[in-house]
Amino acid sequence: MPRTLFRTRIKFCGLTRAGDVRLASELGVDAIGFVFARGSTRRLHVAEARALREALAPLVDAVAVFRDNPADEVREVVKQVRPSMLQFHGDEDDAFCRRFGLPYLKAVGMGAGATVGGPALVAAFPGASAFLFDSHGGGHDGGSGRAFDWSALPRALTRPLLLSGGLSPGNVHDAVAATMPWGVDVSSGIESAPGQKDGDLMRAFVAEVRRSDCRADDDDEEAVLEMRDE
Repeated sequence: MPRTLFRTRIKFCGLTRAGDVRLASELGVDAIGFVFARGSTRRLHVAEARALREALAPLVDAVAVFRDNPADEVREVVKQVRPSMLQFHGDEDDAFCRRFGLPYLKAVGMGAGATVGGPALVAAFPGASAFLFDSHGGGHDGGSGRAFDWSALPRALTRPLLLSGGLSPGNVHDAVAATMPWGVDVSSGIESAPGQKDGDLMRAFVAEVRRSDCRADDDDEEAVLEMRDE
């Protein structure tokens, strides 16, 4: 019988409606991303995000997402929204990301065929709790629905790896099976319009991740866990 060897974490990003936040919580999603990046079609004002934060179920993390926002904007979000974690998508350095006193994720742009090394990333961002690999860069922003070449992911990464960029219910099973990430992050792949999540797509996405988590062959357990810890 298939059994779960590892539970891939799931983050839904770019939510703008309380009903979507409640459904994500009911589906067992681990984290919800609230976007504050300037120019994003999913950008929230602080008051909107604070109201959405109240719709979160206990033990679901609120992640505040920024892209080159000024420090005073980040501080205001931290004060008013009380996120569990911060996520930075721009040119912020480690010192900037660490100055707000919360764990942070650093997004790494993989657009235009970018290649990155795990040790170099950790050296540049020693305070990062994890790295999120997205398809932004090369003239494209995050949340565009574009995928990148998963084989370009760094192998020697000593921090948790989150996979993003172009994920959907149609490809996330294969993505998890191919890359074995610590977690996956999705935005446009579960939407009917920017910021408006589709309930059926949300349910299907979670189901496909869990299906990929199941492994029938017990002999693969040691290899799977070893690769996830790399």
